Amino acid sequence: MLCPNCQKDEVQVIDSRDDGKIIWRRRKCLKCDFRFTTYERIEVPKLTVVKRDQRREPFSKEKVINGIQKACQKRPVSMEQIIEAADNVEKQLFELKEPEISSKLIGEIVMKELEKIDDVAYIRFASIYRAFKSAESFDKEVHKILNK
Repeated sequence: MLCPNCQKDEVQVIDSRDDGKIIWRRRKCLKCDFRFTTYERIEVPKLTVVKRDQRREPFSKEKVINGIQKACQKRPVSMEQIIEAADNVEKQLFELKEPEISSKLIGEIVMKELEKIDDVAYIRFASIYRAFKSAESFDKEVHKILNK
């Protein structure tokens, strides 16, 4: 980094703060003692969702939040819990370090988060996501929840 005052490449960071979105750094030139501030924006990698029909679309955290909200309708689940679950889903997806993620995997991660929050919301989401073909397969899922 060059000093904006003397254009020398002898700059040191004297303070740094990170709010999760922007990193603020206070810098000082070792030659002329000029102090200045820089701001760094954290670049979030782009995730692409591969749908069941092989279409691709950008990952949308809002879609995850909407899906969780629908599953939690009329349930004692706060908006904070929903947003925290969506944040956890997004974090797990970024930790995979894969540019493309299948919608199936996203659904499985959402179900694990819902299972922590509310059993009924989990069953609601699973019933739509897994598209149970019979009452027996639905019954097995309900028994799995009841026997945990």
